[in-house]
Amino acid sequence: MAAAAAIANEPPLLQWGPVNLRAHLLYRFLYGDGIPARPGQNFTTVVNEVRPGLLFELGSHWTLDYTPTLRFYSNRQFRDTTDHSVVLNGATTYKDWTLGLSQRYASTSEPLIETGTQTDRENYSTAANATYHVSTKTSLELGLNQNFRFMGQNQAGRPLTDSRDWSTLDWLNYQFWPRFGAALGVGFGYLDFSAGSDMTYEQLQGRINWQATAKVSLVLNAGFDDRQFLSGNTPDLLNPIFGAALLYQPFEPTLLSLNAARTVVPSYFQSQVTESTTLSGSVRQRLLRRLYLDLTGGYRLSSYEATATGQPVNRDISGTFVNVRLNVPFLKRGTASAFFQAAENSSNDSLYKYSTTQVGLELGYRF
Repeated sequence: MAAAAAIANEPPLLQWGPVNLRAHLLYRFLYGDGIPARPGQNFTTVVNEVRPGLLFELGSHWTLDYTPTLRFYSNRQFRDTTDHSVVLNGATTYKDWTLGLSQRYASTSEPLIETGTQTDRENYSTAANATYHVSTKTSLELGLNQNFRFMGQNQAGRPLTDSRDWSTLDWLNYQFWPRFGAALGVGFGYLDFSAGSDMTYEQLQGRINWQATAKVSLVLNAGFDDRQFLSGNTPDLLNPIFGAALLYQPFEPTLLSLNAARTVVPSYFQSQVTESTTLSGSVRQRLLRRLYLDLTGGYRLSSYEATATGQPVNRDISGTFVNVRLNVPFLKRGTASAFFQAAENSSNDSLYKYSTTQVGLELGYRF
C-alpha cells in the first residue's frame, strides 16, 4: 500500500484529461545451473530479461498495465521468448458496498518444476468481488472467479491438458473484538478439461484474523476441499486445505513471518490433480536506512492423484528452497537488487529430481 501511494503521488509521464500514463522498466541478469530444459536434463545458462511496461490510470477507479518480457538464454537448449502480461483493475464504493473487478492475461514460456521443461502457457483470469457492510461488526464477502489455462505443448507419453475453471468463494465475517475477527466461507466450482474427466468441487472453510499485540498478528484459514469426477468410476477426493500467516515485528526495521499452505489444484498433466503443502519462513530487515535484506526458506511437498480409473499416477515431489535478496532504492524512482536462489527436489520419478542454484542482479525504474 505504501508503494502504491508513493507512485500515485508522483507526477505522471504524460496526461490526457482523466488518463495518466506512467512507465516502468526492469532489467534482470541471472546465472543459473540445474535449469530443466527437458525432464531429466538440466543445464547451465545465463538469462537476460528486459521488461518495459506501461501503466494507464483511467480516472480514479481503473488502471491498465501492459508489460512484455523479452527473455534471452545463452544456452541453445532453451528458446528465447517474449512473454506478455496485461492487467486491468477497477474498484469503487457504493453506499455500504465495496466493489472490485480484475481481468488478467498472461502468455509465458519458462522452465517449470512440475513439467520439467520449458513450457508455453496462456492464462486468462477474471475476478469480481463485492463486500457488503451489514453493520459495524458484520460484513459479507462475495467472489466470482473465472480462470482459463491453455498449454502450448505436450510431453511425449505425458500429455498436458487445458482447463477452464469457474468458481465462487463467499465469506460471512464477524468482528468479535477490535483485534479479533472470524469468518465462515463456502465455495463451489466447476472444472472443464480439454481431455480427461471434468469435475465439480466444494469448499468449506473457517478463518480467524487476530492482532494479538501491536507486534504480533495471525491470519489462519482451514477447511476441506471435496471433488467429484464426472466420468469414470473414480471416487470423490476429500482433502484438508489451509493457509496461515504469522507476522512478528519486534522492531520497526525488522519483520519476521511464518507461512503454511495446503492446496488442491488441477495438474498440468491429463487426468491428475496436485495436492501441495508448503511451509516457509522469512525475515525482512532494513539495514543502514536504505538497504533491505530479505531471507526466505522453506519446504514443499507435492503429490499427484488420478482423476480417472486406470490412470497410472505414482509421483511425489518434495524439496527445499532458499532465497536471499538485497534491495536498495536510488534516484527516488529506481531500485537495484542482488539475489541468490537455491532449490533441491527429490522425487520417486527420476526425471523430476534436480538441484539448482541461481544468482543475479535486477535494475528497475519508474518513469
